[in-house]
Amino acid sequence: MDSNTFLQEVQLQASLFEPITLAEMDGVKLMDRMDVKYLIPLALLPDILREAQPSYKVLEIDQNRLCNYRTLYYDTDDLSLYKAHQNGVLNRYKVRARNYVESSLSFFEVKYKNNKGRTKKTRIKQPEITDFLENESVDFLKQTTQEILPETLKGILWVNYQRLTLVSKVGAERLTIDLNLTFEFDEQQKVYAAIVIAEVKQEKVGQSPFIDLMRKYRLKQGGISKYCFGIISLYQQIKQNKFKKHLRRVSKILAHHDHLTTTNLTTSY
Repeated sequence: MDSNTFLQEVQLQASLFEPITLAEMDGVKLMDRMDVKYLIPLALLPDILREAQPSYKVLEIDQNRLCNYRTLYYDTDDLSLYKAHQNGVLNRYKVRARNYVESSLSFFEVKYKNNKGRTKKTRIKQPEITDFLENESVDFLKQTTQEILPETLKGILWVNYQRLTLVSKVGAERLTIDLNLTFEFDEQQKVYAAIVIAEVKQEKVGQSPFIDLMRKYRLKQGGISKYCFGIISLYQQIKQNKFKKHLRRVSKILAHHDHLTTTNLTTSY
């Protein structure tokens, strides 16, 4: 089975979830949260979704459940924000502009991860995505942090993907499941059709049917952010020691992609 066949199976399973609207999701925005990431082989995702259906609803926008996202990440010429992640800096930032294609909305966003492992996201609407920060984004960044000089930032990586968003039926928990990851910049492009990045977002790490499913399928907690993954994919000489174990897992998933069947779905990743 190729990636398109698995993707069709994912869409079929997504169609069977009870829907939730953007307005109904207001109570689970989780802008201040704990995150847990997983790398998942695309071939496993249909079965995982099938088992997750009793516990979650799926976001639906204009009859779309697999929604398109376009994101431009900003960094300095020497990639100082990436290097903060690579060097294990505990209080660190990501700066990006994101377009939610189906809802025709764009935001300028600042993500801050503190030394307690909590992620806080703040954002403002903006009319379009630009290579350099516009006035409102500059002012917003200055209000958000004094640690980053807006004039040093420029767009250095496009990250595009399709996303399923699941919302717990019983608790303050939201899941994002990102497929068809595509990284682009300056005529370079890298596509990871066989890799899925899932993220569990909670006010505090607690019981989760999805995390239980990850244990059942022997999928290990921990993953690489899409931003760092993209930088490593397109900037070949960049230091990446911190992410070696995640990259080994990516390589293993890719190597097994053509061989995953119902007889070996319990392979550990």
